[in-house]
Amino acid sequence: MPLGEHHIRLPPHSLARKSIRRRDTCPPRSSNPPCTTALIMANKRLIIVGIGGASCSGKTLLAKHIQRALPTHSHILHQDDFAPREEDIPYSPKYGVRDWDDPSTAILWPAFRAALQHARKTGELPPGHTGHDQLNTQASVGIDPEVGRRWKEKFTQAAAEAAKRGEEIVWFIVDGFILYWDKEVVSQLDVNVFLRVPYDVLKQRREDRRTYHLHDGDVWTDPPQYFEHIVWPAYIKAHEHLFSDGDVDEGQVKPEENLLALTPGDGEAEMTRAFEASCEAMIAALRAGKGRVM
Repeated sequence: MPLGEHHIRLPPHSLARKSIRRRDTCPPRSSNPPCTTALIMANKRLIIVGIGGASCSGKTLLAKHIQRALPTHSHILHQDDFAPREEDIPYSPKYGVRDWDDPSTAILWPAFRAALQHARKTGELPPGHTGHDQLNTQASVGIDPEVGRRWKEKFTQAAAEAAKRGEEIVWFIVDGFILYWDKEVVSQLDVNVFLRVPYDVLKQRREDRRTYHLHDGDVWTDPPQYFEHIVWPAYIKAHEHLFSDGDVDEGQVKPEENLLALTPGDGEAEMTRAFEASCEAMIAALRAGKGRVM
């Protein structure tokens, strides 16, 4: 151990969750000037990863695959957890059914923004937050196990390199079907992933699923033609600003949106491709110094 540097143990209440080292800046004991001590603390750096896309595009599935590859300290926040109660969802004036997808009313935006701000400050989910994602049936699409192991090693290595710099990396993943609608929400994100799935594929997936468990215990079942009448028009409304000419199908992503648009098809190979591209973007963000030091 170098002269003048000592590892010490502080009481648990003194500086919780911080790695502490005391470095003496004083001269040798024989010298007369007084001694000063500096505390060097390992900081946490929070990186928030957004995964957006239409209903049934595979956002939550991708988020969970990514979280399994992360070595430590990560969270997933689902935008769906901030949907209003059914009785507060307005009816479509044209079709006379509740419109769960219109971006202006489908999410309790103040509560969702507050949850992200809390995450930005603490790296944690809001106190008492409970999700209901586990209640809904999801497609079981895996990724190549070898690819998953390789990325877990890369994230572990990245965490070790950060630790040498005195940083602990905290990953926070947010998924949502209208995640990029609100500018204040977007401003909180460090990595922006968007799953761009064709109309016919989304329609089939939504019709295969149809039934959704709500956070208040109720169940919602799509009425006939709900995708054509409600889901798809709302998807266009929420995302046309991201693409040239407002073309959500084939338009180019506007450069200023800083969006990684992926087009995964069905099956393990396609999910693996989306997983790898997302992980590459995350590592690039880490090496570029993105995120917030807490």
